[in-house]
Amino acid sequence: MTTGARQRVHDAHRHLGVLPAFPFYGGPPVNPDTTARATIAELRADLDAEGTEFALVIPNYGVPDPTASFALNELVVEAAQTDERIRAGLWTSPRPQDAVATEKALALAGERGVSALKLSFLLGGRATDDDCRPQLDAIFAAAREHDLVVHVHTSPGAASDVDEVGQLVDRYADDVAVHLVHMGGGMSGHIKLIGQKFFAWVAAGKRVYTDTSWAIGFAPRWFAAEIDRHGIGHDRVLFASDQPWGDFEGEHARLAAATGDGELADLVFRRNFEQLHRLT
Repeated sequence: MTTGARQRVHDAHRHLGVLPAFPFYGGPPVNPDTTARATIAELRADLDAEGTEFALVIPNYGVPDPTASFALNELVVEAAQTDERIRAGLWTSPRPQDAVATEKALALAGERGVSALKLSFLLGGRATDDDCRPQLDAIFAAAREHDLVVHVHTSPGAASDVDEVGQLVDRYADDVAVHLVHMGGGMSGHIKLIGQKFFAWVAAGKRVYTDTSWAIGFAPRWFAAEIDRHGIGHDRVLFASDQPWGDFEGEHARLAAATGDGELADLVFRRNFEQLHRLT
């Protein structure tokens, strides 16, 4: 792959770190994230090969024990302080049993190169759970203090459904940027987000953003059409590869097909990242 075809691509969500094998769904222990990178040098080589000029890099996660992800926070901060192309996103947790680890993570929020905080309800907790509220308040307070973006995983059903995590937008996004990863997640999430919630939030002044990683084929095209129809939202969508759980080539091709080569493409592949992560 040559870099010429992808000048100034910015990746708004990818991961660093290798996780232990895990017996998902009752099967044998596996490592499905085959392109996971263990070192900063490997990450930098990927950025070179892709032609990625800037990237937000977050600890890898996916196994039920979040200890491995918390342990990677210092690595992503080191990556950001090693290579000016990299911005760090810190792993945090809304779960009360992770409160001490989250407090330690938030102590890094003011470090040079840190640009985001990541939380997910895949491993437990819920946006409406009173036991999670102290951790959520602390995470968003740190984001507010340091002008960081809060990344929230979305996937259909249960605690990560956009109906659930959308309550974080309602509660916190007046003055904190909330990035809903995966465009609501899956068929139902895409339809809820694009058809109901996203443009209403933008019109109401909420600082809400999303990306097209993991999106079903119709969704980026529909989103682009709705941006044109509503006349808003063009500055709130970003390209993200979600490596190693996503695929840079496929994610790039799908979004490029949806946005063409005009102003919207320039925004989603470059300028929105620059504005959101304070590169300009």
